[in-house]
Amino acid sequence: MNIEHILVVIDPTSDTDQPCLRRAEQLAEYYPSARFTLFLSDYIPALDGGMLFNTDSLANARNTLLGHREKCLEQLAGPLRAKGFTVNTSAVWGKRYERHILRAIHEQQPDLVLKTTHHHNLLKRLVLTNTDWYLIRHCPVPLWLVKQPEGKLKILGVSVDPLHEADKPAALDYKLLATGRSLAAATGAEVQALHCYNPLPHTLAFDTGLVANYDGYAAQVQEHHATAFSEFSSQAGIAPAEQHLLRGYPEQAVPTFVKQQQVDLLIMGAISRSRLENALVGHTAERLLDEVPCDVLIVKPDGFVNPSKPD
Repeated sequence: MNIEHILVVIDPTSDTDQPCLRRAEQLAEYYPSARFTLFLSDYIPALDGGMLFNTDSLANARNTLLGHREKCLEQLAGPLRAKGFTVNTSAVWGKRYERHILRAIHEQQPDLVLKTTHHHNLLKRLVLTNTDWYLIRHCPVPLWLVKQPEGKLKILGVSVDPLHEADKPAALDYKLLATGRSLAAATGAEVQALHCYNPLPHTLAFDTGLVANYDGYAAQVQEHHATAFSEFSSQAGIAPAEQHLLRGYPEQAVPTFVKQQQVDLLIMGAISRSRLENALVGHTAERLLDEVPCDVLIVKPDGFVNPSKPD
């Protein structure tokens, strides 16, 4: 993972606390040649009168707001600039926050995007409108969602799927591992690989033969996943002590593993899905985002195509 340009998405609702910027300052220690772009998109409905009320006074008010935001970005850029880093700033006016972030990514072409993530309430989970989830699906470059910016990067967890049950391209698992190892080489962290599986719950077993021999069925499922994970680990050069086969739903098993192993960054893959598939299934990364206490890094496969755009 070659990091030369980091785009830091600044939260417009806070003038002071920016966890993603604190993580950026920490990464600057490991990537001394990197440059940074601080990006902010703001929108206040009261300053958008629409076609009938788009007066000069409203336009002036928006310009004044953006001017204030630019000054804030310049102040936030100060500590990194004082250390000799190149830091550019950009503040834009926009109603669709996530769209403006993607536009900035397209224009700036960063190697990494840093964004603070917050707990998402039930309503946002149901309507699937959260910005973080949108970026998980559509951001074409590695997306680092920051939760604990103070924590040093000591243990990196890499979630792989050697059976590709989530339709992930096989190469993505190797890309995830390479990303983790690259970060580990720069930061001195260690890499732990994990794979999660879950047999059909006993309460949902409807086949009489399956019910009668559920333990045998569960053992076969475990052996199937263990064999695939072991073969992948052998090919990828993952030591036995770095392999962790987890049983259970990812939303339960992975957070437990993260807490027990004190993982500082969870690296996961996300693939391109259609809008219908997103609505019905979603991504494991989306479901885990609120559950794990650590930062999450989302990596797309090579040749990723934005599912929101036609071919």
